[in-house]
Amino acid sequence: MKSAFPGFSREGLTFLRDLKKNNDREWFTPRKAVYEEQLRLPMIELVRAIHGEMLNFAPQYVGEPAKCVFRVYRDTRFAKDKTPYKTHVAAWFRRNGIEKNRGAGYYFSISPEEIEIAGGIYHPEPDVLLSVRQHIALHHAAFEATYGSAKFRKLMGDLQGESAARAPKGFDPEHPAIDLLKRKMYCVFISLDPALASTPKLFGEVVKRFEIMAPFVEVLNRPLLGNKAATRV
Repeated sequence: MKSAFPGFSREGLTFLRDLKKNNDREWFTPRKAVYEEQLRLPMIELVRAIHGEMLNFAPQYVGEPAKCVFRVYRDTRFAKDKTPYKTHVAAWFRRNGIEKNRGAGYYFSISPEEIEIAGGIYHPEPDVLLSVRQHIALHHAAFEATYGSAKFRKLMGDLQGESAARAPKGFDPEHPAIDLLKRKMYCVFISLDPALASTPKLFGEVVKRFEIMAPFVEVLNRPLLGNKAATRV
């Protein structure tokens, strides 16, 4: 697996370190061109390269690279932290055919402190969570198989996120997969050495984890694609 993407420049990673120390408009505005050239545009190119590989194992998650990359601006309306900028660059790969922010997908972010790679569905809306739980209740063994292998656990670890204390309303407390059905989200994530960010190895580390997550992510989206898709395991 090879890519022409060489890694992020040291100038770009230094920019993120400096932004963390100077997270205000007065510092960022005259340096916005550095962010664009050293971080945003390279991130778009990395996403484009990843899309090229995803055509082989997750083609329904391939879209317009620029739309996958998150904006640098933070939404501070309801946050205690009012700093205006994110001090990392990140991308989200969602499934075509599902409304934005309602399905499972793939994520990775780059910062001087860590590289995070994740997949699944994070804090879903109540109706989405109910649909996913209902699907898992019927197909729990097949779902568990998507993340239960030794290879998956080596690359992505175990399921993460909080669970309800009791069986969700409408679900049998004696269901054989009740611990799974209590979950409020279904996601996995792992942190990698940030030194990878400036090397060509970054591309391969992201792709191989996206590929191992493909069945896991797709099963979570099955009940959100309509009745026909939901009948498949």
